[in-house]
Amino acid sequence: MHRFPYWRLSAYYFAYFAFIGVFSPYFGLYLQSLSFSAWDIGLLMSQMQLMRLFAPYLWGMLADRLGQRLLIVRMTGLVALIVFSAFFFISRFDGLLMAMTVFSFFWAAALPLVETLTFDHLRENLARYSRVRLWGSVGFIVAVMGAGALLDHLPLISLLWVSIVTLVGIVLCSMLMPETMLHLPAEEHPPVGEILRQPRVRALLAASFAMAAAHGALNIFYPIFLADHGYRKSMVGALFSLGVLAEIAVFFFMSRAMRRFSLRTILLTSFTVAVVRFVMIGWGVDTLAVMVLTQLMHGLTFGAFHSTAISAINRWFPGRTRARGQALYSSLSFGAGGLAGGLISGWAWDHLGGELTFALGSLYSLLGLILVAAWVREKDVGETRVSCVVNTEH
Repeated sequence: MHRFPYWRLSAYYFAYFAFIGVFSPYFGLYLQSLSFSAWDIGLLMSQMQLMRLFAPYLWGMLADRLGQRLLIVRMTGLVALIVFSAFFFISRFDGLLMAMTVFSFFWAAALPLVETLTFDHLRENLARYSRVRLWGSVGFIVAVMGAGALLDHLPLISLLWVSIVTLVGIVLCSMLMPETMLHLPAEEHPPVGEILRQPRVRALLAASFAMAAAHGALNIFYPIFLADHGYRKSMVGALFSLGVLAEIAVFFFMSRAMRRFSLRTILLTSFTVAVVRFVMIGWGVDTLAVMVLTQLMHGLTFGAFHSTAISAINRWFPGRTRARGQALYSSLSFGAGGLAGGLISGWAWDHLGGELTFALGSLYSLLGLILVAAWVREKDVGETRVSCVVNTEH
């Protein structure tokens, strides 16, 4: 009888997203302390998205060929830890760019492989996925709040030490995770190229690109934007955590929402809220109540959107195409979309200012809204209501 390794998988998600909770909100502030420009910071931080553009697919193919997913997760985690240690000794832009690129290439390997590993452990009980992934959100909240409180009293160089601790935790947790056999359905499935020719698939992938691009400024410059307007680092951490709490609420109610509302309705709602959210961030930053409201909107613009999108991809790419479908989704959204959003926001920050930089996110969201409205139809609903899984990456 298969025993589901709930706590060992949950511990990995906790550690993985704890690193993101330390790195994502505060590493831009660390780079700013080294006197880099907004363009330089955007370029350095965008290496994470650049590597997500192709690295998951390459690591996924290697894992399929070797049949050693867990070995690759452990090896890449250890290499990422070693490479990140170089940040203690590097302060020049060219050295940081090289180190960030190498680190990001190995960092991008783990999560898609751990996701497929988790799904294989779950087998037919996919509803339990959100209960495992929930611990990633808990790890993120603990890390972002704890690091924010520490950095109010310690120099920003301390961020590197906190990051190292979380990376060590990731490696240790990967050693505890068990491998499982790959379970595939026996029925025939269409080739990936045929699936990609479906208008609904292309529209959803393009809309996912737009939504990730819309979050580009948020992922890189939101902490700097808040700090420039007088927010303490602990308050920055609290606002980040509020967004994740909104995601957790979505995790609990998403299955019920998918039974009541169609995929199209959830997607349209998410994009509509995103159009409003990023304008509010740009011009409402001086009002704490507005910032609180915009972070609550994160539950829809990030949590609800990605849980719905990943559910559709999981259903539309069956059998042996599923891993490649997930890799394409990750590459085109978090990879290409995150890269484009990060680079454009770096340029806009220097030339247009913070308010208009965040307003660009509303334009990306509007593009996604149009794509979904035009090409994702109500007839697609029946397939997505069957499966509800949640996958978020901060």
